Amino acid sequence: MKALQMGLWSIWLSGFLLIALSLFATQKLPPLHNNSLLTKEVVLKADSGNFKITIFSAPRPFEGTVGLRQSEVILSWLGLSPDITVVLFSQDPFVLSFADNFGSRVLVESHIDFTFLGTPFFHSMIARSQNFPTEISVFVGCETVLLPNFIYTMDYARKLDQAWLLVASSRNVSDFPFYLDDAGKYWLRKDGKMMTTHELQDVFGQSWQQDCLKETLILAWNHVDLPLHNGVIPPFLYDKGIHNQWVISEAVSSGLRFVFDASCTMTSFSLQDPENSSDQSSNFKLGALYGTSYFQDVNLSSIVKLIKCGHQYQFVNTSEPIIDACMYQRPSLWKRKNMLSQKKKTKTCDNVSVSQWRTSMKTELDPSVQLPFSFSMESLLSIMADDNKTIVLSVAGYSYKDMLMNWVCRLRQLLITNFIVCALDRETYEFAILQGIPVFADPLAPSNISFDDCHFGTNCFQRVTKVKSRIVLKILKLGYNVLLSDVDVYWFKNPLPLLSSFGPSVLAAQSDEYNESGPINLPRRLNSGFYFARSDGPTISAMEKVVKHAENSGLSEQPSFYDTLCGENGSYRVNYNTCIEPHTNLTIHFLNRDLFPNGAYLGLWEKKNTKAVCLKKGCLVLHNNWINGRLKKLERQVSSGLWEYDSGTRMCLQSWHK
Repeated sequence: MKALQMGLWSIWLSGFLLIALSLFATQKLPPLHNNSLLTKEVVLKADSGNFKITIFSAPRPFEGTVGLRQSEVILSWLGLSPDITVVLFSQDPFVLSFADNFGSRVLVESHIDFTFLGTPFFHSMIARSQNFPTEISVFVGCETVLLPNFIYTMDYARKLDQAWLLVASSRNVSDFPFYLDDAGKYWLRKDGKMMTTHELQDVFGQSWQQDCLKETLILAWNHVDLPLHNGVIPPFLYDKGIHNQWVISEAVSSGLRFVFDASCTMTSFSLQDPENSSDQSSNFKLGALYGTSYFQDVNLSSIVKLIKCGHQYQFVNTSEPIIDACMYQRPSLWKRKNMLSQKKKTKTCDNVSVSQWRTSMKTELDPSVQLPFSFSMESLLSIMADDNKTIVLSVAGYSYKDMLMNWVCRLRQLLITNFIVCALDRETYEFAILQGIPVFADPLAPSNISFDDCHFGTNCFQRVTKVKSRIVLKILKLGYNVLLSDVDVYWFKNPLPLLSSFGPSVLAAQSDEYNESGPINLPRRLNSGFYFARSDGPTISAMEKVVKHAENSGLSEQPSFYDTLCGENGSYRVNYNTCIEPHTNLTIHFLNRDLFPNGAYLGLWEKKNTKAVCLKKGCLVLHNNWINGRLKKLERQVSSGLWEYDSGTRMCLQSWHK
């Protein structure tokens, strides 16, 4: 009987202690509100078996050790799951050759926006990924090693019954002394021993250095009918700073998706390259000009963390110690040894505070910063000219920035890369820099260029056009052939093969004659908005005469071209399409209008389907002239369908755009 009483007393005391411990643990749990433990708010979908992950990345050129390292990292991604597809944004032919070895599992996408130096635009990459058929999109650097717990985390995240954006920070390591096995599944030491995930974590756990302005972040999201955030992404240069942090900040501010930090449940290592540094001023300027990051305080400390307690995932408040939340949530899962081990592993996670991203980014944002003049005209010529030392030149002011981009986008579509742009003002220069255009500034350009009143016949037009012949002459004297094209000239095909067929001492120019029959070289019918000039003695001497004549004229440069090269009233005309300048013996050839029509010829712009008519006729270009007013010119070009630029997203239109 006494033994029975003692047993009942023991049971009662144990129950009391368990109740007390439960009450104590409940007090320790953070309250259930917006920034709290989210266990009750998370709804999981039923498991649907295999799921498709697409990893998007933009590798550096596959050269030397960098190329070997990137190829090994990509192989390791493929080894994580047979349901992973990798899409590489690149124009590098070596990347294409590498991808050919893996069939449909590794794809190369070059139909996005790149700068003239080959750097992809982050906003164009994101737009392309959102048109790709997949369940989960992942953006990760091409030198970031992902370990198997990446798959487990994605498997958990995909079951969340809501739109989400996952962010994870990689551990930056300067030395990764392991190599991939032949199957591409395991990392091995130099002695051939396989390294487990925990062993790799232990090796690099002490050297995890968090610098949130470095692009060592991983972004992932599920494909549902919701954007990542409100508004549009500015034209950030990929891997040049701040774009990942900007997306996270905007996603939190918009509240369209559940944003969480999975740094503690998926291990990754970013293989640092100390020599991979570049100017980040354009991205930081864009970060200040676009979105909410500069104008309002977005509290990124509200991002919850995803942790794993035993075999279960939990969301916890970032302001609470992870070890405490995990211990008190499921005390029965913890033995002292495991608790100490978990405390060691989560210590590093605790040190990764997403609230640092907001503070670090804010100090770098400055919308008033002026972008440096990165390239001179001479340096761009050496980079951009083709093997024949031929360059395509256009000159533009800020009022024609959208026309400029339409012209650039069309040349990019035609795979024409040997072009440069002369900016007439600071605004145009910065706009072109941010769009990745090879641009230089003209220090002698006229000031006070009107935004809406600089079309044909205006005083502004007369001053601006004289810049073109002066710049062309300067380039010719440097030994380069020049195709001058106004930005309102739409290119159907590359005209350079035909124009280059004209021999030396020939200047080929568009005719502005609108009558369908008769001579096309009548007085003042030479169009100085589209012509090809060779760098030879007669051409340079003749262009010097044109520039000098224009400087002393109260008109635009166009009459100076005709009066100098064809003589006043056409006194140097030879036949219906040619003039010969007698002092230099330069031949001026007026181009076939069926191939190079002006804006008044055959009423092409008034046709129901201008593009189809021009293609049937074999047009190489079509000039959008013979119309007064910038807005009328712009409206005519857009309505005709000869428009390749989305000014809202600041992207060239691609075949995959919806």
